[in-house]
Amino acid sequence: MKDGGSIELRKVSDTLFEIPRSGGMRVAGRIYADEKLLSEIEGEGGLAQVRNVAHLPGIVGYSLAMPDVHWGYGFPIGGVAATDPEQGGVVSPGGVGYDINCGIRLCPTRLTVDEVRPRIDKLVARLFSNIPCGVGSEGAIPSVSKKELQAVMRLGARWAIEKGYGDPGQTKNIEDDGRIEGADPDAVSERAVERGLEQIGTLGSGNHFAEIDVVDRIFNPEVARSFGIEENQIAILIHTGSRGFGYQICDDYLRTLGRAMQKHGIQLPDRQLACAPVASEEGRAYLAAMACAANFAWANRQTIQHLAEKALIDGMGRSRGDIGLRLLYDVSHNVAKIEWHEVEGKLRRLCVHRKGATRAHLPRGQEGRWPHGQPVIIPGDMGTESYICVGTERSLGETFGSTCHGAGRVLSRTAARARFGKRDLVRELADGGITVMAKGRGTLAEEMTGAYKNVERVVDVMDRAGISRKVARLRPLGVIKG
Repeated sequence: MKDGGSIELRKVSDTLFEIPRSGGMRVAGRIYADEKLLSEIEGEGGLAQVRNVAHLPGIVGYSLAMPDVHWGYGFPIGGVAATDPEQGGVVSPGGVGYDINCGIRLCPTRLTVDEVRPRIDKLVARLFSNIPCGVGSEGAIPSVSKKELQAVMRLGARWAIEKGYGDPGQTKNIEDDGRIEGADPDAVSERAVERGLEQIGTLGSGNHFAEIDVVDRIFNPEVARSFGIEENQIAILIHTGSRGFGYQICDDYLRTLGRAMQKHGIQLPDRQLACAPVASEEGRAYLAAMACAANFAWANRQTIQHLAEKALIDGMGRSRGDIGLRLLYDVSHNVAKIEWHEVEGKLRRLCVHRKGATRAHLPRGQEGRWPHGQPVIIPGDMGTESYICVGTERSLGETFGSTCHGAGRVLSRTAARARFGKRDLVRELADGGITVMAKGRGTLAEEMTGAYKNVERVVDVMDRAGISRKVARLRPLGVIKG
C-alpha cells in the first residue's frame, strides 16, 4: 500500500499498519487503523508526517499514529513519540501543537435526561451567556494582573479553586493534579502574558465546545459504576485549551528551537519539526514555558466548569446540591511530559509527546485511586456521540500509555465551509435533537459531522487493538461553540 504513491505500508494486523524503517528514519512508523480509516488517512499528509517524526534524535520504539490521525504542524495530529533524553532525545513544540494542553473535562450531574430535555434551549442559552466563545473571546472573569498570571502559570487548576471557581480536592481528578511541575514564568514572553490576561474562563473557537450530554449506553457496567456513570444521566463536557497564551508560547519557541537545531547539528526532513535536546538550555526553556501554558489551560477549564455549573443552577432553578455536578476527570491531549516507561524490559525516563492523543494509564502511583485505570474521555464532533473509555496494560507496552483523542478531521476547514456553509445547520442539528448556539455560521460549517471521521469506528479500532476499552457513550443534547 502507498500514501500518494510515496509511502510503503505493511499490514501488521487488522488494526495496525507499519511504515518500514528506511533512509534517515531511526525507527519504524506505526498507525492504528482499519482498512476503511486507512483509506481516509492515505494521501492526506499525516502518514508522511509519521515518517518524518521517525527521524527525531533519540526517538524510542515507534513513531506512532492513532486512528484519528490527520495532518498537523510538523507532527501529525493523533501522533505519539517518545524520546530518551539520555540518548540525545529531543523535545519539539510541533509535537505538542499550538494549543498547549488542549484537553477534555467531564462533569457528571445528578440530573436526568427527562428533567433536562424540556429546558434544553434555556440551558444552552445560559451556557452561551456565561462562557465567552469565539476568536479572541475574553472577559469571563475579571482580568488578572501580570503578577496574578504568574500564579496561574505555577498553580494551574489550584489557582482557580483558590479564587472560588471550584472545590478543594477537585484537583485529584485532574491529570497531574492540574499542575505540571517546573513551570517558569520567566521563560514566557511579554506578548504571551498580554494575550493571557483576560482569557481565563473562555472557550475560544475552532473545535472547542461545551456540551450538555446524556449517557445513552453503558458498555462496561463494572467500570461505569466505579466512575459513578449510569444511563440517562446528564453530564457536562468541556473541550478547550490554553487559548492565545499557549499559542504565543508555541510560536515563540518554534523560532527559538528552529535556531537551536543548527547549534546542535540536528538535520530533519521538515523544518516544522523544530526541536532541541531535552537536556539543552533551549529544550529546558521550552518545557518550562510549556508547563506554564499547560497550567493555564487547567485553570481555564476549572473556571469554565464553575461557569457551566452556574448556568445549570440558574437554568434549572435548582440548588447546587440538587444539580450535583462533580468532576469525573480532566485529561490533556496536547502535551509533552517526562514519564517512566518500560522499553524492552528496561525502565527508561522518556519525554513523551502526545499531540491529539490521550493518556490512558492503568492504576499506578497516584492513579491508584482508579481501580480500573484513569477515565479516558474521547469527544466526537458536535453531531455525534462521545465516549468514556479506560486504558489497558497493552497501552503501556505499545503506545506509551496513549490512545486516540477524538474523531479526527477528513475535510480541511476551508473544504468544510465550502461543502456545508450554505445549509441551515442549526435546523439540521435541531432535527437531530441537538440545540446548538455558536458565535458564527462559519464555525458550525467547519465542525459539521461530515468534516470528521466516524468517531465510533475510531474508538472501536483502539478497543479491538486492546489499547483502550469502551465504558460508556454520551449523546449531545445541547452544544455551544465559538
